[in-house]
Amino acid sequence: MSDIKKVVLAYSGGLDTSVIAKWITETYQCEVVTFTADLGQGEEVEPARAKAKALGIKEIYIEDLREEFVRDFVFPMFRANAIYEGEYLLGTSIARPLIAKRLIEIANETGADAISHGATGKGNDQVRFELGAYALKPGVKVIAPWREWDLTSRETLMAYCEEHNIPVDFNKAGKKSPYSMDANLLHISYEGGVLENTWAEAEDDMWRWSVSPEKAPDVSTYIELDYVKGDIVAIDGVAMSPATVLEHLNKVGGANGIGRLDIVENRFVGMKSRGCYETPGGTIMMRAHRAIESITLDREVAHLKDSLMPKYAELIYNGFWWSPERLMLQEMIDKSQGPVNGKVRLKLYKGNVDVVGRQSEDSLFDASIATFEDDAGAYNQADAEGFIKLNALRLRIAAKKGRSPLE
Repeated sequence: MSDIKKVVLAYSGGLDTSVIAKWITETYQCEVVTFTADLGQGEEVEPARAKAKALGIKEIYIEDLREEFVRDFVFPMFRANAIYEGEYLLGTSIARPLIAKRLIEIANETGADAISHGATGKGNDQVRFELGAYALKPGVKVIAPWREWDLTSRETLMAYCEEHNIPVDFNKAGKKSPYSMDANLLHISYEGGVLENTWAEAEDDMWRWSVSPEKAPDVSTYIELDYVKGDIVAIDGVAMSPATVLEHLNKVGGANGIGRLDIVENRFVGMKSRGCYETPGGTIMMRAHRAIESITLDREVAHLKDSLMPKYAELIYNGFWWSPERLMLQEMIDKSQGPVNGKVRLKLYKGNVDVVGRQSEDSLFDASIATFEDDAGAYNQADAEGFIKLNALRLRIAAKKGRSPLE
């Protein structure tokens, strides 16, 4: 007899988590609570309620977390300009700490002593969910069915459904995608299928959120983003909430063929994995944020941020959002954003995001000094000679000692 009495399951309503709900009930002889989060994945989440009820679930949580997701997770990450391995905008990674947080909160509310998820034993998500859970509730038990059961394929899952009378009609409608996909307001990801051949080009009809750059409009689209303390607060003069900002940028970016990415990344568990990602709004946000920082941040602050960013991005990718080191870095990053206020104008055209204007009352750009015209004595060019000689001093001393850089 298991000592686990109640489990909170991260439940999508799909085949895997429906099987998991039943499997946990039978294997652990315990009650299951389902939690379904609306993170802007573009699909109705309410049908998950009927599916959970059909499985005999009595406590069902379905929550709209879109605003919290963008405000408290996506926006803080973009203040850091976080990119993993030079390309990936961390769309899946950044959703996991919020789901882990709510799993633990619901466990506390319902008196559950365990949580569960549908992540496989090969991927990063198992790590992200569980590191988050342990950081927020050290004694919580975790049930990870993909590491325990012998159901190793879609066929065995379907057979389990038939044996246990689990309704799967919602998986029969229409043609099943050959890809494993995950979506939220920041991105949609694709893995598996032909993508497991790293030489094969992704099929054009795979992409859901964007037109191909070749089919994008032949006329540029201009947009203006208003920033306050590093966050976008308005688009084209219209004030918007965080989630609305990202929804709007996804639409305009997708319409202009922006945000497609095909990469091979290094998973935390050790293997390489090929994934394709669509992040139209995030691609625009990254370009624009760096533009507003370029005129408002001190040089050394900007360079220090850039030097720490790979570590910050790695922490998020590996599941350490709730770690003390990420929280410490976030304090520093947020402090830097005080003067990051103003407006950025962008031109979107066939997959490209070009910055064509930036302005701020907090700008450190001084045209009277930087000008190529007569600066009326604002900058004494003769001062550069001493500056150069002082910086060259150690090089000159070493050269005199015969330490030639050509040897």
